[in-house]
Amino acid sequence: MQVHQLDGHDAAQVARWEAYVAACPQATFFHRAGWEKIIREVFRHDTHFLFVTDGDVLQGVLPLAHVQSRLFGRSLSSLPFAAYGGVAASSDEAGEALVAHARELARRLGVAHLELRHIERQRPDWPVQDLYVTFRKPIEATEEANMLAIPRKQRAMVRKGIKNGLVSTIDSTVDDFFALYADNVHRHGTPALSRRYFQALCEVFGPDCEVLTARTADGRPMSSVMSFYFRDEVLPYYAGDHVAARDLAANDFKYWELMRRACARGLRVFDYGRSKVGTGPYAFKKNWGFEPTQLHYEYQLLQRDAIPQNNPANPKYRLMIEAWRRLPLPVANWLGPHIVRNLG
Repeated sequence: MQVHQLDGHDAAQVARWEAYVAACPQATFFHRAGWEKIIREVFRHDTHFLFVTDGDVLQGVLPLAHVQSRLFGRSLSSLPFAAYGGVAASSDEAGEALVAHARELARRLGVAHLELRHIERQRPDWPVQDLYVTFRKPIEATEEANMLAIPRKQRAMVRKGIKNGLVSTIDSTVDDFFALYADNVHRHGTPALSRRYFQALCEVFGPDCEVLTARTADGRPMSSVMSFYFRDEVLPYYAGDHVAARDLAANDFKYWELMRRACARGLRVFDYGRSKVGTGPYAFKKNWGFEPTQLHYEYQLLQRDAIPQNNPANPKYRLMIEAWRRLPLPVANWLGPHIVRNLG
């Protein structure tokens, strides 16, 4: 077993990585090679996308990013800004080789911790963060079956959106999406990612990154979602809405339209993505009939005694959240990307 680092400028190496990820059952959309370019160019973090070979055969991958922050410390993570990550390997031996290399790299870089964002528990001897769950559910074979699979009260909200004359569009730019997203996260008191980041996602992943917007009959954007496509799955990942979206049931309509279109494309899994336990998004997804699955974010603690809690659920950020809400939106949109790039 030999461990190598991906050269994002080597087209043949990237193609080999992508072919492995497409075929490996443990791999996710966040294991794709395009994230190396995005994290390196948009967020300016050093990347260490590791892969292991046995002879000439690729046996596993582990995408890593080195985050250096004066506010939040130094870390090596798989993968910042991703719901899933960690080791995707064809054998235990390959996985162990990748983890051993990552641990040595973490020590060499002098980071406070190494974080692997696994769906299933892989390192029982490591501390684990149990803050997040994911929601995944099969897509039924027909549009009618998908509608009937939605619990009655939530189905009524979808029908309300339809009766309100809402329509969905697939957008060619991120403009309307970003305006809704930035306003939405500002209302919640959290910094927004940059417009450039969302543009880069569309450019790097092409048709596998898509923006769907729910609009009023006269074309006004009410609610928008950026989704990723991977194998036979659709993953709505970033979203935003207008303050009037609730009254129009635009959020419910938006996700129904995404599910309906995914069904028409023959996709089989609707991945509602991660949420923090006990939050509004958690309850919203449960109301759609999705059951939570625990995510296992596993940590090798090197220069700290406890798992970091750099998230809005941490009570120490309460005052900062309230202050952020009071910032003018243009100021928040300018300052936000400089902060959130260090969070991941």
